Formats: sequence, C-alpha cells, structure tokens
Amino acid sequence: MPSNEPHITPHAAPAAPQSERIPDPCIVVIFGASGDLTKRKLLPALYHLEQGGLLPERITIVGVARRPLEESFAEDMRDGIIAGGGVDVEDPKLAPFVGKIQYHAMNFDDAAGYDALNRKLAAIDQANGTCGNRLFYLATAPEYFSDIINFLGEHNMAKPPVETQPDGCKTWVRVIIEKPFGHDLDSARALNDEVNKVFDEDQIFRIDHYLGKETVQNILVFRFANGIFENVWNRNYIDHVEITAAESIGIEGRGPFYETAGALRDVVQNHVMELLSFVAMEPPVSFEASAVRAEKVKVWKAINPIHPADAVRGQYGPGLVDKKPVVGYRQEDRVHPRSQTETYVALRLEVENWRWAGVPFYIRAGKRLARRVTEITIQFKQPPLLLFKEGKGPLGIHPNVISMRIQPDEGISLRFGAKVPGPNMEISPVTMDFSYAEAFGKSSANGYERLLLDAMLGDGTLFAHRDGVETTWGLITPLLQAWAKDPVKDFPNYPAGTWGPPAGDALLESEGRKWRKL
Repeated sequence: MPSNEPHITPHAAPAAPQSERIPDPCIVVIFGASGDLTKRKLLPALYHLEQGGLLPERITIVGVARRPLEESFAEDMRDGIIAGGGVDVEDPKLAPFVGKIQYHAMNFDDAAGYDALNRKLAAIDQANGTCGNRLFYLATAPEYFSDIINFLGEHNMAKPPVETQPDGCKTWVRVIIEKPFGHDLDSARALNDEVNKVFDEDQIFRIDHYLGKETVQNILVFRFANGIFENVWNRNYIDHVEITAAESIGIEGRGPFYETAGALRDVVQNHVMELLSFVAMEPPVSFEASAVRAEKVKVWKAINPIHPADAVRGQYGPGLVDKKPVVGYRQEDRVHPRSQTETYVALRLEVENWRWAGVPFYIRAGKRLARRVTEITIQFKQPPLLLFKEGKGPLGIHPNVISMRIQPDEGISLRFGAKVPGPNMEISPVTMDFSYAEAFGKSSANGYERLLLDAMLGDGTLFAHRDGVETTWGLITPLLQAWAKDPVKDFPNYPAGTWGPPAGDALLESEGRKWRKL
C-alpha cells in the first residue's frame, strides 16, 4: 500500500482448527524426481503434511528419473525439506519420513523400466500395506507426458487392481499433470484425448500451484461468506477489475522453455484465468468439484474474443533490478538474439453476462517488472452525487478499492475515505488491512500441500478440468495466432525493473483509468 496512507489493522483472529482428512495408504510416484520441483516444493510440501498429521501412516514416496541416484536420493530430499521447508534438522518426524523415500532409475520411454517399476510398487504394497493405491505425479518436461501416460496404460498401472485388498482398503489410481498442458487449443485437445484413453477424467488432476495458495481459496470465502460484499459484487457498483501477476526475476536459465512459451502461455492462460474465474464466478450450488468447475467454465465462456487492439505485448531490455544491472531478454542464455517472445502481456477483457456486462477486466503479467507481486484489485464506482467534491485533502478523494494480495504478503485490504481531524472538511484515503501472517502466523507452506492432499483424497475442486483447459486455450489461441502473423519491430520495449511498456499504461489511460500503484 502507498506509504502515506494510514493503516487500520484488525486484531489477529484465532485460526480455526482444521478437520483432519487422512487419505488412504498409498504410494506417491514422482516422475522427473531429480528436478528442482521435487526437492524444493513437492517433498517439503509432503513433509508439512506429515508434520500436521495429515498423511497416512502407510505411505511411500518413490522418485523416478533417469540418473542413477539410488544411494543419494533420499538424503538429497532430506536436505531439500530442511532448506526449502523451514524444517529443523532435529525435527523428530524427519528421519522416519525420509525412511519412506525410495528411488527408481529408468528412461521414460523404456518399457522394461515400467515393468521393473510395477514390480517395485507391488513389493512396496506387500511390505508396507499401501493397498495398491497410486498417485503418479508427472513433474517432467511436457514432451515426456505422452510417453509416461501411454506406458502406464500399456503396463496395467493406470487402473486399480481388481483383487481384494487387505484392511478394507478402497483402491485407487490417480495422476497429477503439471502445466503447461498443451501450447495451444489443438495441442491441449490432443493431449486430453491421449490422457483420457488411459485414465478416466476423475483420475486426472491437472495442477496449478496458484490454486493451493490460501489467498486464492479465500477469494470464494471472502465473497460468499460475507454478506456485505456479495451484494455489491456486480456491474452496478464496480468500475473495473485489475489482475497483476508480476515477477522481478528473469527467465532463470530456462531460455529454451520460455522461447516456446512466453507470458501469455506461461502465466495468463492458467494462473491469471483461474484468478479471474474466482473473482467473476456465480455462487456454486456447493463446493464440490463439479459445481465449482461449472461456474468457472461459465465465466470463461462469457469472455468476448480478445481483439489484438485490446492486447499489449512487451519484452524486457537491459535495466536495473534492486539497483543491480541485468541483461535484456535477448541477451539471456539460449535465447534467440531477435526473439519475438513476449515477456510481458496486458489485456482488456469483458465478461458478457448479467453480473459483469460493461465492467472491464484489465490483466497484466510479466518478467523483470518492478517488483514481485500478484494482486487482484476491485475498484468501485464513485457515488452518483459527490457531496465532498469541495473537500480538500493531501491525497484527494479516491474511489473505494478492495485489493487481494496473493503474493508475497498474503492478505486483503479495503480502502475508503475518512475525515482528517481538524476544523476543515479534509478527506484522506485510509486502509483496513488483513494480513494472513499477522492473523494466523507465518507459514512455510508453499501451496502444494493442499493440492497434494486433495489429490490423495480424490477431491478435484482446486484442479483444472478438461473443459476448463480447452475453454481458456480457446480464448488465448486466436491471439497467439494473430501475434505470430504480426512481428513486433520495437522489441525490447521496456527496461528491466519497470512496470512494462508504455502501451500497457495506455490500455487503461485511453479509458480514463490507470493501473493501481503496487
């Protein structure tokens, strides 16, 4: 928030006790386990669940990758849990948990490797009582998805065993697939077809780690559990909505990946569209997966086709980030010196339904921007008769704003006008600020905890469905095609460490608005 606005911070509310949801005994099989995601995110998240008593006692984690890491894998994952999970080295639960980690080396296109993996999992079932339950996690590069899915099907690993399991176990097999799920509408449909030949839709969990963040889930609670907000959550009271997903980092050595992705594919098609749907959706009849998904898809289908005139693309050049010089995108490792890949995108969208008709949604996302922040801003209309238009104040009269901070400082703020003490009618904006860390304490959770737990429980509420994936790609693909036919002549068009190209600001300024200062 701007530093010259006084803050009113509520008293911290006690955290409500969480109802324990313990999954069935199972084996979590992570393909691509030698990658950074497993060590920094997945294993720390699983251990946080273990600390909270939310994992079954009979669970085994099996990492699968090509390199021969049998001797070092478990210890390496222990180091990742400590470094990435904020875990004390002396935590008494750590050693027993690490003892449940195993490794299997194989190539993802090697049929014999799947035979050996299947035997290994069956032996674990026999020794540890994991009941034949499997959660396969595809943490690999997208080019391996098809091979892994097809081989799991060919080797009878995609369906639960038919024989009766001991202890009354309910046997299941599920698969988590990381993004990107396709690179356009046609490829997403083809991948969906391929996956659905092997797995039923209720076995498939297309993951977006943004949906594991508490503040994202809290959007629905904020809207639907508080009567004071839902009544004004519509075109009669809201002027416009902004969604910003900004990163100050560059591409972090991922040149080959980012050259085929860009900001529109990498962030907007998934993360930002999910945030937009939570803001704009109608109340679901329940919080069951099918009901929530149905309302999200209705929002995406109500969005008008995106005209290129309502879209801005940018690419960062050399600049300063945290007062340190950084190179431009075209100077990054393994990036084409005349690359046309966008590292910034801004869009103007409209949701054509009864609730939102005429309310613009402005979206921006990018790399090497001024700071790392993901925030949703709901700006309300001014009253029809401005009684205080003569009132003077240091900051003037500002419209009411609700801001939902997804990262890095999760929370929700409400801005409203208040009289400055004194004899004159001076108005100043003030904020009521709710902080997750202040209210409930700081957490080392990374967002994957809830999603991994839900997948083990078979709850798909926070995962993408086939319909949703294809609907959002249907919105994005025509714009990608239009951009491919119209190369940009002025790339790079914004210095690293700024808020993007001037055309991104002009997108709002042409309608008498401007981006909220973050």
